[in-house]
Amino acid sequence: MEAATTPLASQLGWGLIGASTIARSYMVDAINTQPNSRVVAVASSDPDRGRAFARELAISTAHESAAALLADPLVEVVYISTTNELHKDQTIAAARAGKHVLCEKPLALTIDDAREMVAACRDVGVVMGTNHHLRNAVTHRTLRRLIQAGAIGRPLAARVFHAVYLPEHLQGWRIARPDAGGGVILDITVHDADTLRFVLDDEPVEVMAMSANQGMASPGLADAVMGVIRFRSGLVAQFHDAFTVRHAGTGFEVHGTEGSLFGQDVMTQAPIGRLTLRRGEQTETIDPGPHEDLYTRSVRLFNDAVFGNGAPAASGEDGVRSLAVALAAAVSAATGSCVPIDSAE
Repeated sequence: MEAATTPLASQLGWGLIGASTIARSYMVDAINTQPNSRVVAVASSDPDRGRAFARELAISTAHESAAALLADPLVEVVYISTTNELHKDQTIAAARAGKHVLCEKPLALTIDDAREMVAACRDVGVVMGTNHHLRNAVTHRTLRRLIQAGAIGRPLAARVFHAVYLPEHLQGWRIARPDAGGGVILDITVHDADTLRFVLDDEPVEVMAMSANQGMASPGLADAVMGVIRFRSGLVAQFHDAFTVRHAGTGFEVHGTEGSLFGQDVMTQAPIGRLTLRRGEQTETIDPGPHEDLYTRSVRLFNDAVFGNGAPAASGEDGVRSLAVALAAAVSAATGSCVPIDSAE
């Protein structure tokens, strides 16, 4: 394997593997608005799509393949947003080319593959991050801070409401391709797992779940799931995830011995949400501070890490751990059993 590259200049060149919706809607702007980074190339499995993407977003180069992009000396960082079954090979290839890697979640379809990705990046000294955007929200960072400060005493229970309606333009493979990691558990439950781990600063140890096909996904794929996760501290967390719910808001609650914290409209890509703290009959509105675009913060911290300052918002190891929870939930839903979570890295 080649050694990791040193940044060529003060402005990092980012290459996109995947001309995806998330790249178009969020990541290109997040990268280009940083003073120290710029999208310089894109590669798509459909070269025509890649060229159109590059024209529309003023990206200078559209490569015919991921391999060509990885050979581009102007590309120092790779953002991977292809379908899930491709993440492993593309991440390892990027590491071998000496590129730093920010990969979409879930990292892979198996824990062993995800660990191999992390090891490949570690072995050559490139920075690897998982694009778990929710931990970048000021609301979730404020919840974490308040819990650590003892605002609700000892945390006892948590609840996550992440049942939404998947818009038609995003349905595609998510509701039709189990081979690509489709279904609600690898798409949404994996986010719950990371956000719970981050806010609670606790590790999950076992999960029980029941899934359903409520008419959106193809037969054999779950488009809704509910479950309970037990954490190392003894806390239990309930989650409800769906592609099929049109009329509910999202939320995140933590209940402790001395109070409860409520986050409304916080499980979202948008920089929004409200927080309240309740103790007995007293309810206090919490000002979390200014909202920042979640993806902009993710890129800012990743760039800093490449330049040797700090770490990505979510590491590759964080991606492994959130995947472990989601895979255990899928096994539980299929077998009806309580499933231990593989926490070994």
